[in-house]
Amino acid sequence: MAAVQVAGAPVCGAREPPPGPGSGFRRLSARLGSLRPADSSSARTEIHLLFDQLISENYSEGGGGVTAEDVSALLVQACRLVHLNQEHLVSKVSQLIHHLLNRLQVIVDEQNLDFLLAYTISAFQQCSSWTHMEILQALSALVYYNGPKCQKYLPDLLGETGILMKLSDPSQSDPDLRRAAVHCMANICLSVPGQPYLDEPYRNVCFQTFLTILQSSKVSGMDDITFCMLLQNALKGLQSLLNGGKMKLTQTEQLGSLLAVLKKYMFHGLPGLNIEMPAVLYPAPLPQYDGRSPLKQEPLEINPSKPVASKRKKAKGKQKKGHQGEELKEANGEIGAGAASVLGKLTLHEGSAVGSAYLSTPSGGSEGSSPAARDRASSYLSSSPWKRISSSESDYSDAEGGLQSKMRSYQAKVRQGALACFLSTIKSIEKKVLYGYWSAFVPDTPGIGSPQSVSLMTISLKDPSPKTRACALQVLSAILDGSKQFLSVAEDTSDHRRAFTPFSVTIASSIRELHRCLLLALVAESSSQTLTQIIKCLANLVSNAPYNRLKPNLLTKVWNQIKPYIRHKDVNVRVSSLTLLGAIVSAQAPLPEVQLLLQQPCSSGLSSNSSAMSWLSSSDWRRDASYAETLEESTDMLAASSGEPCWLIRLCISIVVLPREDPCSDSDTSCTAGNIYEPSPVRLESLQVLALLVKGYFIMAQGYLMELGEVACRCMEETDPSIQLHGAKLLEELGTGLIQQYKADSTVAPSQRVPVSLVVMFWAMMLNGPLPRALQNSQHPTLQASSCDALSSILPEAFSSLPNDRQILCITLLLGLNHSKNPLVKAAAARALGVYVLFSCLRQDVMFVADTANAILMSLHDKSPNVRAKAAWSLGNLTDTLIVNMEMLGQSFQEEFSGLLLLKMLRSATEASKDKDKVKSNAVRALGNLLHFLQPYHIVKPRFTETIEESIQALISTVLSEATMKVRWNACYALGNVFKNSALPLGTAPWTAQAYSALTSVVKSCKNFKVRIKSATALSIPDKREQYGSVEQYAQIWSALVTALQKSEDTTDFLEFKYCASLRTQICQALIHLLSLASSADLSCIQETVEQSGDMVRLYILQYLKSGVEGDDTGSAPSPQERDKMLSEALEHVRGIQEPSGEAAKKAITAYLEGILTTYTSAAESCGSLL
Repeated sequence: MAAVQVAGAPVCGAREPPPGPGSGFRRLSARLGSLRPADSSSARTEIHLLFDQLISENYSEGGGGVTAEDVSALLVQACRLVHLNQEHLVSKVSQLIHHLLNRLQVIVDEQNLDFLLAYTISAFQQCSSWTHMEILQALSALVYYNGPKCQKYLPDLLGETGILMKLSDPSQSDPDLRRAAVHCMANICLSVPGQPYLDEPYRNVCFQTFLTILQSSKVSGMDDITFCMLLQNALKGLQSLLNGGKMKLTQTEQLGSLLAVLKKYMFHGLPGLNIEMPAVLYPAPLPQYDGRSPLKQEPLEINPSKPVASKRKKAKGKQKKGHQGEELKEANGEIGAGAASVLGKLTLHEGSAVGSAYLSTPSGGSEGSSPAARDRASSYLSSSPWKRISSSESDYSDAEGGLQSKMRSYQAKVRQGALACFLSTIKSIEKKVLYGYWSAFVPDTPGIGSPQSVSLMTISLKDPSPKTRACALQVLSAILDGSKQFLSVAEDTSDHRRAFTPFSVTIASSIRELHRCLLLALVAESSSQTLTQIIKCLANLVSNAPYNRLKPNLLTKVWNQIKPYIRHKDVNVRVSSLTLLGAIVSAQAPLPEVQLLLQQPCSSGLSSNSSAMSWLSSSDWRRDASYAETLEESTDMLAASSGEPCWLIRLCISIVVLPREDPCSDSDTSCTAGNIYEPSPVRLESLQVLALLVKGYFIMAQGYLMELGEVACRCMEETDPSIQLHGAKLLEELGTGLIQQYKADSTVAPSQRVPVSLVVMFWAMMLNGPLPRALQNSQHPTLQASSCDALSSILPEAFSSLPNDRQILCITLLLGLNHSKNPLVKAAAARALGVYVLFSCLRQDVMFVADTANAILMSLHDKSPNVRAKAAWSLGNLTDTLIVNMEMLGQSFQEEFSGLLLLKMLRSATEASKDKDKVKSNAVRALGNLLHFLQPYHIVKPRFTETIEESIQALISTVLSEATMKVRWNACYALGNVFKNSALPLGTAPWTAQAYSALTSVVKSCKNFKVRIKSATALSIPDKREQYGSVEQYAQIWSALVTALQKSEDTTDFLEFKYCASLRTQICQALIHLLSLASSADLSCIQETVEQSGDMVRLYILQYLKSGVEGDDTGSAPSPQERDKMLSEALEHVRGIQEPSGEAAKKAITAYLEGILTTYTSAAESCGSLL
């Protein structure tokens, strides 16, 4: 020990500090820090012992107070003590780096990383090959999540002659070194979101290296487990690169190569399969190459009377004897009896008798797989042509069995790695690119005599590992998520009898096969976690499939199969089952098939929920004398509309409001001694299902209106904010459903609607209940906002019948919440006021309209864009009310309404028209209404003049702007409203020419035909010739309309073609209107059109006379008789022009119009005679 130089050695006899968390580490660290580099044998021995003690130290959870800085400093000191020629110590210090960083979960800081990387790279370059494995492990731990900080050393690691590039090459003779090098490379690729990432050249190098490894077959000399570990590392590296978000798989070859290897390794080691994949998968709508090596399959004897699971239990017991450590955790017990019972089902087709019998009976039992179902599956397996290849248990000894189990575990991890990498790939490419590979991963119904192609469902049905099955289902869910547009082409409503199979039929077949396979997986699964994934996957499929274009019965099978799982012992299964039911009731609602399912009597597998309504028997509204009368009045209506009681509504109500009957399961973490209800996630999902059911099938739910209202009240009275929010959402959906029934275009017969008296009672219950408290609960702004939305869904007819104090309460609450500091609440309140201002019982109240206007204007200047957007929408509604009042009440309302407030509204709307498009679209609508509302005594006031000019200029600039089409459409509509105000100096004001110029420019050249239609409509509104201005102005408008008619089919966007007829109709109407106002000076430009474009105009005017408006609703379109009359009146007007100088033009135009009318009359008479 004399050779070791000690600085500040402790005084002999000094007391040791009391042991505490991390005290051993600190003590050893202090000893290590006191040493100085020396090359004596005793020094090396002491260092060696210290390293061993540090490695063997028992570190408590979380490191026992040891900081990352402490660990980094110790490792730097350890490396300084070891010279690179001391190879045994280099090996030991490498072990120490690897052990401490992994054990204590430390990521080394940049400064110390620089020193440690330099040391380990130099050690690898200078030390003997026997040390390389430990050095690589240390290097791997150092670069973990530190890739971007290693820029200085990346050339040494990933350069052309870099250490990792050499070792990862297929020519590397040592398989363990190659595996360790790939693991190190994968760790370099790990990235922290928001942090710098590897430079693109190194990303590409790593990506290509990983891909090459996956494309290469196992080299001789490498055992199966090492090969599996190599594959895992390569897959993890690829996943890290993809998760970083920087890899753009834009090249078809690159993406195709990646997908090919991922598909290959998704099935790696899966018993009974040995597939050969092409090097590249190419996008194609039809099934791709799938070469599977023929396997000699030994008959698998299964005694139908003996459960398959018993054999697995025995195998499981033997696996435990192997004592293989943590690696076998997943392998042990991962083969569920349910999976075993389904291995041979992939050839079970929907049309087969076995298949229909199997799926027609819903499975029972708490685990979702009844013994009867399992027996049927097991018996079917014994005759299946596709069986799992399995060695007999007596074929190998216990030691060999342990090795086999370990091997299966590693193979399963490879499959999981491939699936995880595939999931990351899906997230990093566009969906439209992904769906080009649909047929490579999603099953399709096999042709007669053809084998079932392998797909993600093959893994979900055949893989012995529940974790792998869950991974495959997660990937399938990701593919299905957002697939609605792709799947919308599917159609199989009619029998296919063509020589070729259309793409729509292929996709429909794939959807049908997905349903079949997922239901097989559902009934066979025994793992609760995997079961949850199956149900989530089904929910995703149901949410995206176009059932209105498919043959019925698909949803019926899903519905019947999922019912038993609603009462499953695992809370996650219960939640996902309710999610699936929610997806069914919201899929293209209302669907006749789902309506029938909702009317079905309760399944024998579920309780009748007879007590679900008993909790309501003592409610106040039931004891109300008027309720009995109202209920009696509406009983016949509700019975006729609702039919059978809806078991799903009763079930969801019972889940939400009744105490649970069964004890908590292991997974019910939210279940405590004081919680008597179902866990919160289950109750929330039940409320979500109720809201979706009310939204899609209100005719079914209206029979439970008061009960559902009581549920909403009970929820809003609870303390859980999530339950309160869902209660408010349910209330909003109920209110919206009632409003939809009373809309003018409602298809619900008056006799089938909920009586207004019952609606009044419903809202009286709400306003006397917790709703006002929820609106005033400033501690929960989200609840306040949802309650505002609910309050805005009151049926206007019911609001007017509410007691006066309740009406005042609603208005007072909303006006008060409009002052909230929370933007969410303020936006909801502003929107609700915009709804109330349209109520017929409120809109004539000048004081209410003025109060609402002031509140909305305040919100229109809020800093939140969302608040401003809602306020602008409400301002548009308020100005609609002003126009209605002007037309109904006349001048009395206009005189009562404050001119100062009107000016303030004009200025605010003008300012808002310069805001973002969401605000602008409604601001210009409001401007048009306000300018239409102005009276002569407003216009002559000096303070109005400048504001009016600014408002009109704002509309003109918006029409010509590059804003969204909705904004420009509204601006054209607004200018049309301006032209309706005869008090404005249209025709003489300076802005007249600018307004007409903007509209004529748009009607000729705007890409959006709806904008063109509205500009043509605006041009046809002035009803006096002088409003069109000078002769030149008139000629410009006329010529623009003729040009627009000529270009009415010029578009590159096929979506616009459906508006062509509407555009021509509106232009023809505008031209006839201009003819009916023409002066003698205007006839020359009209004659020019007759001479140059007469045939084209004649053709379109004849079409206009013969047919109505097509494609787009342009307002109140005139009838054929009215159109004929309009043209005749225009002809009479031209004939009546007395001006000698224009006689020639007058004759030419008159003859032209007479010719059109004669042709039209002759055609009409010939049609009449044929009839």
